[in-house]
Amino acid sequence: MNILEKIKTNYSASMNEMTVAAYLEECKKDPKMYAKPAERILDAIGEPEVLDTRQDPKLSRIFSNKKIKIYPAFRDFYGMESTIEQIVSYFRHSAQGLEEKKQILYLMGPVGGGKSSLAEKLKHLMQQHPIYVLKAGDEVSPVFESPLGLFADYTDELEEEYSIPSRYIPSCMSPWASKRLREFDGDVNRFKVIRMFPSIQEQIAISKTEPGDENNQDISTLVGKVDIRRLAEFQQSDPDAYSYTGGLCLANQGLLEFVEMFKAPIKVLNPLLTATQEKNYKGTEPIGAIPFDGIILAHSNESEWAKFLNDKKNEAFLDRIYKVQVPYVLRVSEEIKIYEKLIRESSLREAPCAPKTIELLAEFSVMSRLKEPENSSIYSKMRVYNGETLRETDPNAKSIQEYRDDAGINEGMQGISTRFAFKILSKVFNFDSEEIAANPVHLLYVLEQEVIKMMLPPETETKYLHLIKSVLASKYAEFISDEIQKAYIESYSSYGQNIFEKYVVYADHWMQNNDYRDPDSGEIFDRSILNEELEKIEKPAGIANPKDFRSEVTNFFLRYKANHGGQSPRWDSYEKIKNVIEKKIFTNTEDLLPVVSFNVKSNEEDEKKHRDFTRRMRDRGYTDKQIRILVDWFMRVRKTMA
Repeated sequence: MNILEKIKTNYSASMNEMTVAAYLEECKKDPKMYAKPAERILDAIGEPEVLDTRQDPKLSRIFSNKKIKIYPAFRDFYGMESTIEQIVSYFRHSAQGLEEKKQILYLMGPVGGGKSSLAEKLKHLMQQHPIYVLKAGDEVSPVFESPLGLFADYTDELEEEYSIPSRYIPSCMSPWASKRLREFDGDVNRFKVIRMFPSIQEQIAISKTEPGDENNQDISTLVGKVDIRRLAEFQQSDPDAYSYTGGLCLANQGLLEFVEMFKAPIKVLNPLLTATQEKNYKGTEPIGAIPFDGIILAHSNESEWAKFLNDKKNEAFLDRIYKVQVPYVLRVSEEIKIYEKLIRESSLREAPCAPKTIELLAEFSVMSRLKEPENSSIYSKMRVYNGETLRETDPNAKSIQEYRDDAGINEGMQGISTRFAFKILSKVFNFDSEEIAANPVHLLYVLEQEVIKMMLPPETETKYLHLIKSVLASKYAEFISDEIQKAYIESYSSYGQNIFEKYVVYADHWMQNNDYRDPDSGEIFDRSILNEELEKIEKPAGIANPKDFRSEVTNFFLRYKANHGGQSPRWDSYEKIKNVIEKKIFTNTEDLLPVVSFNVKSNEEDEKKHRDFTRRMRDRGYTDKQIRILVDWFMRVRKTMA
């Protein structure tokens, strides 16, 4: 079936019509025929995948060995596991008929934190399952009401005869249906039931309301108003003279999104109270109550919430809110996934992006959102939040729980937004007029300029510039130094393997408190000499706890040999010792500068080495222009690294 046929088929399938009697008979067999909005959206979300974080060392540190639920429908919402679980809990409890069914789902978070994206996802999920709507003649109920509303006064009989629980029966029928029932002399069989799919485009059971001007906005944005064009035919109190165009009218049996809800005057919000508690509301004209059986989803930022919260007059409204905080992502690995997704969805997906560019931006974004820790660096806190263990490299680093306890519940509610970060990334890709590509040097420059342009409070600006100039630039200088060194050395595998195996032998004898006789020279190393030799390897990498590190590496080596028939592991197969050995290999950068620089070479040998160097840098993911830019930057800053 091609796309044109699919559209036609789906449209035809959505408009099935039946009698009320046939609908009630179907209700006997299939409870989905009268399912509440929360039940339908839960079904659309689907069953979660349960992830046992004990199986992953990184995740076990982040989630304290708990089992977490991953919902396929929200797979692209990275780093929001807690937020999504709270949202799903709201729908689950509402579907069970608990207090949540009478409450407004309210997402509170900073700008660009994902509130609108979550709202859009929920609206799209609401479109997946059909609703059943009352129809009279050729006219569909203007408030998309359930056929069960006709039986609001006969709940016991309906439950006894058709097994439909009374909590599924609407509180009342609409004024429109009431008028038709009178015209039909109470003959319910003259109504029809139509199967429809909620639609964002057609505003069928899904609508969106935004706050207007405080001076002219009134409740009609929610409840509708009289249609003055019909007053020539009907009285003002006639249901057919009413225009059911308010958000609550259109969102019945579905979802109403209220954007920046607390920017609206309280008088505009009052109809939401009766709509949530009594499942009906009054219009602006003297017509009957209008049923509402839907979900109200609202969102705004923290300042609007705080302002509303501090007004004592709003207590009744606050009691009807189910608040879910939507903070910024605080894990670098998840922030990177967000940027990669945004790039994939743009024309930049084929553009070259030098290694570390996106990671540096994610690190800056996350650090800007973190509360400054006491007696620890913010860079270490960021890494701990990302599930890394810093026991060997930073003895002052705390556990993730200590950092969280110190930060409080509002961490992640301030800082650089993902939206701002992606605008930075867009400028970096387009920084060079000759090449659409991104590299960390341009990123650091653009970031600094944009932070200055933001005109932030002095304290915040100082913090951000410190992160860029001192933390990120320093870490990137170390990274690009390693990149250049690795590309310069043609082959260091055998050298690295020799260091690795010698380290394990020395460490094993040191821990056993045994002397070691060198098989080549016959020289005997006592424990103090062994310690000196081990420190020569460890110190360049800044190992903070050598005893534990030696034990860990030795145990890894011996276990590997035992499980692989006596074969030794490769020196780069264990990340911790690999990093240490690389630091040992690349302790001197001066020898490589004449080769890696783009100055005229004094001999053919250096020229050949330079060509080999640039080739290996290209293999590592850099364009020719990026290689020149990064090498020039490295040569400028290398002196500050000494």
